[in-house]
Amino acid sequence: MKKIVAKNQDIEVISEVKPNVKPSYLLIKTLYTAISPGTELTLINVSENRQIDLGYSGVGVVEECGEEVDGYNVGDLVACYGAPYVKHSEYLLVPKTLCCKVPGNVDPKEAALGGIGAIAIHALRIARLQFGERIVVAGLGIIGQLVAQIAHAAAYDVYAYDLSPERTSLLNSIPSIRLYTNMEDLSRSLTAAGDYGGADAVLLCAGGKHSILTQQSLKWVRDKGKVVIVGDIEPDFPRSDMFAKEAEILISRAGGPGRYDLSYERDAVDYPYGFVRWTEGRNLGEYIRLLSEKKINVRPYVGEEVKMEEIKTAFQSLADKSSSVLTKVIRYS
Repeated sequence: MKKIVAKNQDIEVISEVKPNVKPSYLLIKTLYTAISPGTELTLINVSENRQIDLGYSGVGVVEECGEEVDGYNVGDLVACYGAPYVKHSEYLLVPKTLCCKVPGNVDPKEAALGGIGAIAIHALRIARLQFGERIVVAGLGIIGQLVAQIAHAAAYDVYAYDLSPERTSLLNSIPSIRLYTNMEDLSRSLTAAGDYGGADAVLLCAGGKHSILTQQSLKWVRDKGKVVIVGDIEPDFPRSDMFAKEAEILISRAGGPGRYDLSYERDAVDYPYGFVRWTEGRNLGEYIRLLSEKKINVRPYVGEEVKMEEIKTAFQSLADKSSSVLTKVIRYS
């Protein structure tokens, strides 16, 4: 089988032996995987003198079920999430805890964004918002877009910001999401919003090691508000501004509880539902439910398909942070 890797700050398509199924795992023939530009472009940049698998979000058809796998059958369409099990590869061997069935009314290409959707959902959970609260989503790449849409589906009051008019315009179909490309305009709107002004939470979905958004976010939040770091941004927050509002600085780690826990992922041992309600696997399932019930619309994000042979060009185009093309889905034969 073929897979895509980063090596020496370049991208290669290499051959690898197709994996054999094992207990508690699903062997999946891949239909689509989604490129996550922020994460994967970073991995390419740090791949000097080493080889790194790329990708973490995909969808495919179950070819074989390992022992101790219940609820799945050969031929099922499943979404899956989480490196190193999910990658840009023709076949995937994935723990059952990182998979979710996809119903027939969901487009497989849209389901391929499941891992990115789980990350967006977990970020909102970290913010601990309550019904009716106001949030700012700063940075409208693919994760920021999903955060804004899911927050709107949850009936939060959503203000979305990005420097790129092309990216903000992707949310034009949802009139109740307020869109901004200028920080001053956003600040004035928050001040005029009443109820003491400001946002209950700011979710930083942008990248950049030294971003003006870190300091600005503390001006946007209300007293005792929260700033959640979602993107790859350096947490450079002035103490005086934090102290003045007793603001909380939080960080969201990937798709939820279970991520990076070998027992949950490698050994496929799920957490008890009553103790850990929203694992990364259950967040993945919640994203699929939102698609199935038409609560969010990700069709505008998955319009560009590429083949493995076209992958270098695909990554080059995704490096443009002002482009309205936020991701590309890789199609496997």
